[in-house]
Amino acid sequence: MNSTFNVSKSQCMVCNNEVLKQLGKLQGVFGAEIDRIDGKISVNHTDEIDRKTISEKLDELGWKEIEFK
Repeated sequence: MNSTFNVSKSQCMVCNNEVLKQLGKLQGVFGAEIDRIDGKISVNHTDEIDRKTISEKLDELGWKEIEFK
């Protein structure tokens, strides 16, 4: 499965690497990448973890998901 999250854009490579590291620790996540230009984080995961749990982890790390209306 792949879930994409719209987040605020970041220029901090250390911050980006820490987010990827923390996401990788979640059971069921096997890959993630950050698109700093478009402000998106794509997470590859199994059905062991749901989108909501990943979004909550991102929020905990200071990356609030932006919802477009």
